[in-house]
Amino acid sequence: MAHPERIAIIGAGLMGHGIAQVFAVAGHPVSVFDVSTDALVSLNARIADNLSSLGLSPEIAQRVKAHAQLPAAVRDADVVIEAGPENLAWKQQLFAELETLAPAHALLASNTSVIPITQIMSGLRTGRRALGTHWWNPPYLVPLVEVIKTPETGDAEAQQMFDLLARTGKTPAMVHKDVPGFIGNRMQHALWREAIALVAEGVCDAETVDTVVKASFGRRLPVLGPLENADLVGVDLTLAIHETVLPHIDHTAGPSPYLSQLVAQGRLGMKTGQGFRSWSKQAQQDLKDKVRAHLVAMNQAESR
Repeated sequence: MAHPERIAIIGAGLMGHGIAQVFAVAGHPVSVFDVSTDALVSLNARIADNLSSLGLSPEIAQRVKAHAQLPAAVRDADVVIEAGPENLAWKQQLFAELETLAPAHALLASNTSVIPITQIMSGLRTGRRALGTHWWNPPYLVPLVEVIKTPETGDAEAQQMFDLLARTGKTPAMVHKDVPGFIGNRMQHALWREAIALVAEGVCDAETVDTVVKASFGRRLPVLGPLENADLVGVDLTLAIHETVLPHIDHTAGPSPYLSQLVAQGRLGMKTGQGFRSWSKQAQQDLKDKVRAHLVAMNQAESR
């Protein structure tokens, strides 16, 4: 396949425009389809603004072309990535169309973070080229992309996607078994479950949970993963700690009743001003700005 590959993105929203930006920066021609005229009209401006904020030329956004018709967006694509709503029936219908509209050699990928890739791709005749690429938000700042194989995905096709992502400067991770949550979200939500349980049990408040994470092991995580840490302190010590601690870790089957209670009370987080914590408009913006600045600084430190 000639380089640079032609990329098609389905969805011009938060994730879609960010994924398009990554490929455009890497020199790929990108086509983006969306049913929303407003999303398409603002697509290039949003990408250009992101590029400018990162010290990159806003002209790079011109490599991204908006399309109001799906066939036109994917007819010449080498890779198609879906970044649409988390609706299984919608995704299944879309990929059934993509299988006939995109070239026979094109890789077909879903960016879902929730729905098993195997379910999405179950009706395809050409399952070898179908897989998942789970990007993290914002995709142009967070390096990781999980490449998820279904039982039908070809090893060569999965490796082709892996190599493409690596060439764009991302950090791909191969997920050999399609399990709910893949790798990152399984670990993230295991932490969230225990964090919620500590608050629900009155051990501490939500702000303290966040402080403890950010001021302790969270500081090491960018350079010391959990299994590296286990090897560092000793697997025997890790076993001894687990024998003492794990029986007391929350193992509720299903969502926390406390979490369900917050939702029932309309405490939905920043969108309502209250969740586990209270959020003024200024506090919300301050946190978002802090996260973005931190991600930019980390990427600069790693010469990304």
